[in-house]
Amino acid sequence: MRFWRRASRTVALSGGYAFVTLMCLQADPARAFDLSSLDVFGLFTKKDEPPAPSASTLPYKLDFELGDADDAKALTRSLQDASLLYRLRQDAPPDGETLARRMATDLNPLVDALWSQGYFNADVALVVDGVSLKVGAEPNATLIRQLETHRNRDAVPIVVAVRPGKVFGFRNIAVVEHEEPGPKVVTDPEKVSRLKPGEPATSASLRAAQAALVDYMRAQSRPLAKVVALRPVVDHAAGIMDVTYEIDPGPRAGFGEVTVGKTDEIPPQVVRSFIYLEPGDPYSPKALTDTRKSIATIPAVGSVRIRESETLDGAGNLPIFVEVTERPKRLFGFSARYSTIDGPAVKTYWEHRNLFGGAERLRLEGSVFLAPRIDGTKIKEIGDFKESDIGGRFGFSFLKPALGGSRYDWLLDGVATRERVGTTRYGGYTARYGNITTAIQRRFSDTFSVQAGIEYERGQTSDVLGQVDYTLVGIPLSVKYDSTDSLLDPTRGFRATASVTPYPTFLGSSVGLFQGKASVSAYYALDEDARYVLAGRVGFGSISGASLDDIPSTRRFYAGGGGSVRGYAYRTLSPLGPFGQLTGGRSLLEFSAEARIKITDTIGIVPFFDAGTAYAAALPDGKQKLQMAAGLGFRYYTSIGPIRVDLAAPLNPRKGDKPVALYVSIGQAF
Repeated sequence: MRFWRRASRTVALSGGYAFVTLMCLQADPARAFDLSSLDVFGLFTKKDEPPAPSASTLPYKLDFELGDADDAKALTRSLQDASLLYRLRQDAPPDGETLARRMATDLNPLVDALWSQGYFNADVALVVDGVSLKVGAEPNATLIRQLETHRNRDAVPIVVAVRPGKVFGFRNIAVVEHEEPGPKVVTDPEKVSRLKPGEPATSASLRAAQAALVDYMRAQSRPLAKVVALRPVVDHAAGIMDVTYEIDPGPRAGFGEVTVGKTDEIPPQVVRSFIYLEPGDPYSPKALTDTRKSIATIPAVGSVRIRESETLDGAGNLPIFVEVTERPKRLFGFSARYSTIDGPAVKTYWEHRNLFGGAERLRLEGSVFLAPRIDGTKIKEIGDFKESDIGGRFGFSFLKPALGGSRYDWLLDGVATRERVGTTRYGGYTARYGNITTAIQRRFSDTFSVQAGIEYERGQTSDVLGQVDYTLVGIPLSVKYDSTDSLLDPTRGFRATASVTPYPTFLGSSVGLFQGKASVSAYYALDEDARYVLAGRVGFGSISGASLDDIPSTRRFYAGGGGSVRGYAYRTLSPLGPFGQLTGGRSLLEFSAEARIKITDTIGIVPFFDAGTAYAAALPDGKQKLQMAAGLGFRYYTSIGPIRVDLAAPLNPRKGDKPVALYVSIGQAF
C-alpha cells in the first residue's frame, strides 16, 4: 500500500490490489432480535460516550473532520467501518504508548477506505491537541507524552483530520480476453461492466463490474468464466483511473448429471421430480435459479443448495449437485384481515409437511368472520348481535407430490362453509354448503402445469330470487402458467390461469352448468432494481347452461372487494333484481392497473385503478355499468412479503357506497 503513496504520478496497480478495498463482501449470519440494534436515539446504550477517566486507563473520543468531502456522512461511515480506533473505543488502553500504536495501526486502513471511495489524493492524519501522526510515521515521545496528560482527567480527544481532495473518475474501461480464440465474448465492455467514463472510481463500482462481467459470460453458457486479473491505473495529476479486466470466458457447456444428495427425511425422488434440468441442456444461471425456486415449492423443503462442479465432465458438461434441508414438520398459526367495508376476519391453521414420510402436506384451517347483514338491520350495540352474524369456513387440503417419483401430484381438498355476502343497501345472499374435490396435477416445467379432477358439492343458497337446494358433480379442468419472480411481490413475468368445469346432470348434478374462468396478470420492472414496477390484471368468467335463478348464488359472479374492485364492498357489483337487490351474474369482467414505486428499500407507494362488474348474460354485453375505483396504496416490504395498506374510492359510486374503503393484508393485491 505504501508503494501507491510514494510512486510517480501515474501508477499501475498490481493484481494484488484485489486488495483490501476489493475484498468480497459476506453477509452477517442471522441473529436474534436485539433492542440495541434499534438504538437510534441512544435509549438503550451509550456507545458514543467514552469510558470514564481513570488512573489505570486512557479512554479516548474520536471525531472525524472531513473538510470539503462531497458526501461527508457516507464517507464518515466508511471510515468508521475501517477504523480499529472506532471499533475499540469502549476498550480503553492502559497507557499512552499502547494508544499511540493503536493510532498508527489505524492509518493505512483509513487510507484504504478513502481510496475505496475514489479519493486517491486524500491526506489523512490523527491529531491530538495539535500533535499529529501521519501515514508512514512512527509514534514518538512527544505524542505519547501528550496522550498521558489526559490520564485520570478526561478522554483523549483524537481527531481524524482528512483532506479528501477530488473524487477520481473512470476514463478508459477495457476488457482483455485471456487465451480465447475466435470472436470476442464481450464486445461492449462499458455496457456489460456498467462502468461509464466520468463516474466515481470506487471499489464498489469495480467489484460490481467484475461480477457483471462474470454474470454476462455465464449467461452465455460459460459456467467456468472468471476474471483473471484486474488492473487499475491511477493518474494522480489528471485525477482519473483507467481500468482493464483480463477475463477467461472458458468453454461453452451444458448441464451434466444432476445428483440429489442430502435431503433429510424427504425422499430424493420427490426432490428430483421438481428438477427440470436434463443432461445436455445449455448451461444457464437462470435455469439454476428456476430450479431452486421449483424445489422450494415442495412444502417440506426449508432450504435448497445447488452446487456446481469445478470441472466439466468427459462430455464437456457441468455436473450439478443438489441438497435440501427439511422445514419443521408441524406448523400452527393464525392470521387476521380487516376492511372498513367487509369487516374483520380471523383464521387459524395447522399443517403437517411430511405426514407419511413422502413429503405429503396436510393442512387444516378454520376462519370466522363477521357476516354483513342484508336484511336492512344494523348492529348498533352488543345487544343487537345475533348468532347468524357470524360466518365460518372450515376446510382441509392434502397434497401428495411426485406420485411414484413422477411429475404427477395428487390433491384432495374439502370445505364446509356458512356465509352471508352483501350489504344492507343492496342485499345479497346466504349460503351453506360442503365441497370436496380431488385432482391430479401434471407439472411440465417449473412454470407450466395442468390439472384434472372430480368435484362434489351439496348446499343451499338463498337470495332475492329465491332458495336453491342443489347438488353439483363436476369435472374441473385447469391450466396454469407462472413465470413471475415472486409469489407475494412479483416484479417481472406474467401469470395466466384458466379453468373450465362442466356439471352435467347425467353425473348427478341437480342443474346442468358449464363454468369457465380465466385470469391474466403481467408485471414489468422499469429499472434493473425493480424500484418502479407496472402491474396489470384482467379477469373473466362465464356460466352457461341454466337460467340465473336456477344457478346457486355461490356459483354466480360478483365483483368488488380487496382482491377485485377495491372501494366497493365484497361481492356487491352485479346486476340488481327485485327491490334493487343483488342477484349475481352469469359473466364477469375485471381490470386492475398499478404503479408500484419503492421510495426506500422498505417503503413504497402504489397508485392504482380498478374496474369491473358482473353481467346477467353468459357473456359481458355492456348492459351493466362498469364500476370504477382509484386509490393509493402503501407498502412496507418485509422478508416474507409486503404489508399492504390500500385506500380506495369509487369513481362512479352507487347510492349507499362508502366514499373511501381501507384494506390491510400481506402481499400485493394481485
